[in-house]
Amino acid sequence: MKVKCEIEECELENDNGFLVDGVRATCSVCGHVTESYGTSDVSRCRCLVLMRKECPKRVNNYYVEDE
Repeated sequence: MKVKCEIEECELENDNGFLVDGVRATCSVCGHVTESYGTSDVSRCRCLVLMRKECPKRVNNYYVEDE
């Protein structure tokens, strides 16, 4: 099933405690959130891949960005 995720740019704390630019994806079905460092298309795609791997309902959906 194709599931839309809202992706927003944000600041994330890295391992050293510094704030860096990143993206956050939120599932439109269950509200699960994934985050990635960077704001490029690769970072956005990583969030969507993580969404599939980390789904709390263990469903293998196809996640896309809600535009």
